[in-house]
Amino acid sequence: MFSPAFSHVAVVPPGATTIYIGGQNAVDADGALIGADDVAAQSTRALANAKTALESVGATIDDVVQWTVLFVDGVDLAAAYGAIAADLASAEPPLVTSARVAGLGVRGALVEIGAIAAVIR
Repeated sequence: MFSPAFSHVAVVPPGATTIYIGGQNAVDADGALIGADDVAAQSTRALANAKTALESVGATIDDVVQWTVLFVDGVDLAAAYGAIAADLASAEPPLVTSARVAGLGVRGALVEIGAIAAVIR
């Protein structure tokens, strides 16, 4: 089964460095939440924070093998994914695990995005 949004299996090539990015919320450099009740704005900022984390270790969004996306139950998933879909699109999309949760560790956060990437150095 083919999906333009995600893959069903991924293989990390031998010799690749595996990078784990912990869940990123929509916070600024000072830890303040961005986007209040706007799940699209929070999704955009959380993904930007994940990209920054990847870049800090010499990786890019193209190196991501799997995304984990957690949404607080009740948010508009179409708005959330719509805000980040263009950034996640690729000819060979990564794996995606998504879940609705009762709440997240950052008060007021509506979304959390984590990643696993693999880079051949």
